[in-house]
Amino acid sequence: MRRRLIQSTLAVVLVVIAVFGVSLVIVETRTISNSAQERVDSEAIRLAGIVDSRLFAAEDVTAEILRDQVAQERYAVIRIPGDDPIEVGTRPSGQVISSTEKGEEGETVTVQEPRSSVTREVGRTLLIIGLVALLAVIAAVLLAIRQANKLASPLTDLAETAERLGSGDPRPRHKRYGVPELDRVADVLDSSAERIARMLTAERRLAADASHQLRTPLTALSMRLEEITLTDDPDTVKEEANVALTQVERLTDVVERLLTNSRDPRAGNAVTFDLDEVIQQQLAEWRPAYRSAGRAIVSSGKRHLTAVGTPGAVAQVLAALIENSLMHGGGTVALRTRVTGNQAVIEVTDEGPGVPADLGARIFERTISGRNSTGIGLAVARDLAEADGGRLEMLQAQPPVFGLFLSRTPLKSSLVDDDEPMVR
Repeated sequence: MRRRLIQSTLAVVLVVIAVFGVSLVIVETRTISNSAQERVDSEAIRLAGIVDSRLFAAEDVTAEILRDQVAQERYAVIRIPGDDPIEVGTRPSGQVISSTEKGEEGETVTVQEPRSSVTREVGRTLLIIGLVALLAVIAAVLLAIRQANKLASPLTDLAETAERLGSGDPRPRHKRYGVPELDRVADVLDSSAERIARMLTAERRLAADASHQLRTPLTALSMRLEEITLTDDPDTVKEEANVALTQVERLTDVVERLLTNSRDPRAGNAVTFDLDEVIQQQLAEWRPAYRSAGRAIVSSGKRHLTAVGTPGAVAQVLAALIENSLMHGGGTVALRTRVTGNQAVIEVTDEGPGVPADLGARIFERTISGRNSTGIGLAVARDLAEADGGRLEMLQAQPPVFGLFLSRTPLKSSLVDDDEPMVR
C-alpha cells in the first residue's frame, strides 16, 4: 500500500510538472527571444540617433567614437552615403539576431547579436525550472511517504488489533489516528473487544460459579451413595436413595439457576416459601460433615417464617455460609432467624476467629479470601441473594456473623411467630 500511494502521488506530480513545465519552457523561450530582439532593436535605434546628431552637426563619425556606444557582445555596421561602411565590434558567426534602422541623414545602422547568448539564457532558465521540478518531485515523494505512513501504519495497527482480538486477547487499545474513517474502524474494534471481554469474563465466571456451586451437592450425593454401598438394610437403602434423589433434584436446580443467572442475572422465579423447611434441609445435609469434624450445627430463633424468593437460591446461599464456617470457622455453627421490619433475617455465626480486619467488607469480592480457598463462595452467595431480591451482609467480623435478608410474608396457618430453643 505504501508503494502504491508513493507511486500514485509521484505520477500525479510528474504529470503536473510535464504539463506546466513544458508550457513554462515554451513561454520562457519565447520571452527571452523577444527580449533579445527588443534589446537589439533598441540598440539600433539609439545608435542611429547618435549618428544622425553627429552628421547634423557636421562632426566626424568613426569607429573609435562609436565603440563606446555599442555593447561588447554586439556588432554594428553604419553605412553613410558616399563613405565606407563603419564597423564596430566583432562580426558574429553562426545565427544572429539582427536589427536595421535608417537615419534621417540617409545613413543605415545595422546591429547584430549572436543567438548563442539567447541560447545560454534559455539554458539557465531551463536549469532553474529543472531544479524547481526536482525539488517538487523530492517534496512530493517525502509528502507521499509521510501520507503513506500516516495511512498504512494505522491499518497495520488495526490489523494487529484484529489479529490479537481473534487470538483471545480482547483488551481494547483506545488508539486513534486522526483519520475519521480509520478512527471509526478503531472504535468498532474497541467496542467488539469490550463485548468479547465481557463475554469471556461471564463464561469464566459461570465456570467458576458452576465448579463451586456444584461441589457441595455432588459431595452430599457421593456421601449418600457411599451409605447405600455400605449397608444391606433395605429400609436404609430406600431412605438413603430418597435422600440421594433429593440431592439430584437440588443439583438440577443449581444447574438451572446457574444457567438462568448467566443469561440474565435479574431473572428469577420468586415464590413464597417456608424458611424452616430450607433451614432444616441444610441442617440435615451438613450435620454429617460437621459430626465428622467433631463440631455441631444448630438452629434457633423465630419459627414459621415465610419469605419471598427462590428456595433453591436461598439454600445455596446458606450452603455457602455453612461451608465457609466449616472450612474457616470453629466451634458450633448457629443458624438464627429473626424479623426486622418487613424482612426475615437468617444469621449464620460460629465460634471461630472471624474475618481478619484487613479484609473487612472486601470479603464479598471475588478471589478475596483470608485462607487458602478460591474466594468465590461468598461472592456467588451475595450475587444469588441480590438476584433473588434480598441481600447478604457481614453483620459482625469477630466472631463472624453473616445475615441473609429476605422479604417476609406471614404463614396463613400461623398467627404467632414462636421462639424455639436451639436444636441439634
